[in-house]
Formats: sequence, C-alpha cells, structure tokens
Amino acid sequence: DGKIYDAYVIYPKNHTDEANFVEYFVYQIMPDILENKCGYKLCIYGRDIYPGEDTVSAIEKRMQKSRRLIILLTHHLINCKEHAYDQHIALYNALIQNDTKVILLEMETIGTYGKLQESLRFLIKKQGTIKWKEQHTVHPQSSNSRFWKQVRYHMPLALKSS
Repeated sequence: DGKIYDAYVIYPKNHTDEANFVEYFVYQIMPDILENKCGYKLCIYGRDIYPGEDTVSAIEKRMQKSRRLIILLTHHLINCKEHAYDQHIALYNALIQNDTKVILLEMETIGTYGKLQESLRFLIKKQGTIKWKEQHTVHPQSSNSRFWKQVRYHMPLALKSS
C-alpha cells in the first residue's frame, strides 16, 4: 500500500509534569510495546522527523505514509488555544479525505468533551476512545493488558518483515 509506518503519533508537546509522563509514554512505553513486542512501526515527532527538515512538509509526508493516526488526548491538548499543526492535518485527513483511521487514547480522565474542537468530538462520538487507566502505570510494559489489546485491535495487521 506504499505506507512505511503503521501509525503516526500525535501528542501535546509542552513541558509540564503531565507532558513528562506523556513524553515518557510516547518515547519509551509505546515503542517498547508496539514496536518491540508487537512488530509495528511508529512515526514519532522528535524521533523520526529530523533537525533541519521542513517540519510542515515532513509531518504531512509522514502522515501520508502512515496507516493510522494515534492522538493522545490530554487536558493540555484540549485546553491549548493554538492546536498543533499535526493535529489539524490529522483531523483533516481523517474527516475530509476519510482515508486514515484515527485511534484516540484518552491519557487522563477528560470528563466532558465540551471544550474539544468539534472534529475531535465528532470522532469520539463516532468511535470512542481507549482510556489509559492509572493502574497501567504500574505495569505499562504488559502488552497483554486490556489497554494494549484494544490499541492493537485498532491497529492494522502487523506485517512481518521477511
């Protein structure tokens, strides 16, 4: 299908205590489970987009080469006034072009979705979210937890490299 990545990961890029856990999750836990244990290939901003690359076109190209988009929902992502460019492109691709499936990971209890931008609310209503529960932080590396099973269910079939 011409795709290089199984999923492009979108997460809030700020420096708060919440972001420290989210970055640990994105750079350590997700690759360990989805790449090392399940055989997927993720595209993560900051790891797979290189310094000196035109960020905007790099993000667009990587998303086009991804089978899924994973969006980590956090309070910062919701309350942020200026939405990240990658989030805009992802939602456009998912809703307008309808060619990329989105996996929504609710990293903390959001409560009501009223503050979310309309496109995210639509996706949540249409497909729901996968909720990260605090007990996962005790054994986040267990790829057999309910959370990771749900994530894998929404991921494309992992292609075994020959």
